[in-house]
Amino acid sequence: MKINLELIAPEKLKPLFNDPLKLPFGRHFTDYMFTMEYSLEQGWHHPCIKPYQPLLLQPSANVFHYSQEVFEGQKAYQSARGDILMFRPQENARRLNRSLRRLCMPEIDENDFMQAEAELLKLEKRWIPTQKGASLYVRPAVIGTEPALGIKSSSEYLFFIILSPVGPYFKEGFNPVSLWVSDTYSRVGNGGTGEAKTGGNYAGSLLATREATQKGYSQVLWLDAAEHRFIEEVGAMNIFFILDGKLVTPSLDGTILRGITRKSVLELASELGIASQERKITIEEIIDGIQSGKLSEIFGAGTAAVISPVGKIGFKGKDYFINDQRTGPWAQKFFDTLIGLQYGEIPDKYGWVFQIK
Repeated sequence: MKINLELIAPEKLKPLFNDPLKLPFGRHFTDYMFTMEYSLEQGWHHPCIKPYQPLLLQPSANVFHYSQEVFEGQKAYQSARGDILMFRPQENARRLNRSLRRLCMPEIDENDFMQAEAELLKLEKRWIPTQKGASLYVRPAVIGTEPALGIKSSSEYLFFIILSPVGPYFKEGFNPVSLWVSDTYSRVGNGGTGEAKTGGNYAGSLLATREATQKGYSQVLWLDAAEHRFIEEVGAMNIFFILDGKLVTPSLDGTILRGITRKSVLELASELGIASQERKITIEEIIDGIQSGKLSEIFGAGTAAVISPVGKIGFKGKDYFINDQRTGPWAQKFFDTLIGLQYGEIPDKYGWVFQIK
């Protein structure tokens, strides 16, 4: 794929931030973006890296009315040697295409996806923080752009990638967060778009999330739509429990995002010395486990936070505290291992770390 390049004069480049660790998540963006267009006649065409700028869309564009939109979340890191590293980007390329298929949108060649990210990141290397705990967030997205009303798949699309230097996702940093269990709202239902990474899933979660934050919690812990009993995921993460000495997480059934950090935690588990299970988990089992002592830890896993320990769960008006609201040893072990791999501090024997050259 030959990428057209539109350069900015050096004196017009944005200034860097003094302390990326203090940056709020996703509020600041780099100098450049990648775009590529799609039409039925030409397929994907006109790949371009150009200055970060507003998108020009018709008010009748498909994405505004019928929500054909998917996205991915990734991070780029800079090792102590100055290498640009990404964590399992091939998995993001595959998941993007899985989401595209679910939304009846055209897939993107995985090699083109990887090349676009690599070329953009090489050009924007100065924005990749060197401080541990900070990174450059990578947001690829695809939207329907055909200017036509009517419930059908768009005939035109835009693929774009933007970059944002970020500090820790949660204001608590790597400290336990609190979750509110919603037994009224539902994130998705069986047969829906739950495992696709599409904006509509997140839009539908905002009301419950606002209620959770008004009550003093960080995120919503979602239960299934049918019975409001089976745990699914957290607003921005997949969820894990240390229960009876095992690592347990809800099994994938089409309603839960196929998290790449989730996948990595499960693949690391046996090597780090803990058996893992993917199965249905009820909220009653978790509450009973907290009260009986069988449950020793809860933590979330996702690209933005990597690993986020959970110190408190609010359910039906009562708070339940986990591990005295302290970070547990397994959350710490998975966090240290993943972060060590992502920053190039631990030898990568898994083939997960992709170096951009």
